[in-house]
Amino acid sequence: MTISRRNFLKVAGAAGGVLLAGGARSARTAQTPQTSSEGVEFNGMLIDTTKCIGCRACEEACNEANKLPKPSVSFSAESVFEEKRETTPDAYVVVNRFPNGKNPDKPVFVRRQCMHCVEPSCASACLCKAMEKMPEGPTVYHKDRCMGCRYCMISCPFDIPKFEFDSASPFVRKCIGCYDRVAKGEQPACAEACPEGATLFGKRRDLLEEARKRIYRNPDRYRQRIYGEHEVGGTGYMYLSAVPFRTIGFRIDLGTTHYPELTSGFLSAVPLVDILWPAVLFGFNYLISDREEERGKESGDEE
Repeated sequence: MTISRRNFLKVAGAAGGVLLAGGARSARTAQTPQTSSEGVEFNGMLIDTTKCIGCRACEEACNEANKLPKPSVSFSAESVFEEKRETTPDAYVVVNRFPNGKNPDKPVFVRRQCMHCVEPSCASACLCKAMEKMPEGPTVYHKDRCMGCRYCMISCPFDIPKFEFDSASPFVRKCIGCYDRVAKGEQPACAEACPEGATLFGKRRDLLEEARKRIYRNPDRYRQRIYGEHEVGGTGYMYLSAVPFRTIGFRIDLGTTHYPELTSGFLSAVPLVDILWPAVLFGFNYLISDREEERGKESGDEE
C-alpha cells in the first residue's frame, strides 16, 4: 500500500487529534480568566449579528490589511451568500447568510473567523509553538516555527486554521486579530471598517458587560446567551443573536471546559516519546516502502 506525504501528515495529525479528544468526560469545568499569566487583560471582540447587514466590509478590510490575494468575486457581490463558506488560506474572515426564523424578510448575517480562545487548543497541540497565545489575547501564528504537522487544524473545535495545500511552500493561515495593528494602538481592520457597529473591539471584560447590558435592555431583541462567554472555557471573540445560535451555524455541543485541560492529566502521565513514536515509525515505514517501490520500478524497467 502506498501513501502520499500529505496523507501521512493527515494520519499523524489525526493521532494527535485523538489524544486531544481523550479524557473529555472526566475533565472539570474551569473558570474563564480575563487576564494572561503576565497580568495583561485580554482583548476581544463582540459581534452583534442583529446589526450586521452583510456588507462584507470586514472581509475587504481583512484582505487589504493582511495583503491577501484578491478574490475572483468582488466584495460587493451577493452571489457568495448562495452557499455557506468557510475560512481559507486566502480569506481569514467570511460572512454567511442564514434564514431568520423570527423575521423571514430579514436574513441573519454572521461573520466567521478565529475565535481566539482563552485557552486555545491549537496552541496546546502545537509541538513547536508555531501557534502562540499572546498576553493581550489573540492567538498568532509563527510560520518560521511551523513544521507542517497540522495538529492545530485537527485540534481546533471551530475548524479555523487552514493549510496551503496548493502552495510550493505551504503554511497554516488564519486570523491573528491584527496583532501588529493593535500593538500600535489601532483597532483590528475588520472592526474599524464595520459601518454599522456590528463589530466592537475592546477588553473582554468590558465586552461581556456591554453584551449583558444589551440583552437586559432589549430582551425581545436578543437571545439570553452570549456565545463565547463559556464555550470551550471562553473565547476572545463573542456573539449576540436574535435567533438560536444552532440555526446560524454555531456549534452548541462544545461544553465549557478549556480544551487543553481535557488532556492535561493524560499528557503529563505519558512520556512525549510514547505519543510521537508511532508517528515517527509510520514515517520511517513510509520512506522505506517508498524507496523499495521506486527500486522495484527501476528493476522492472531494466528487465
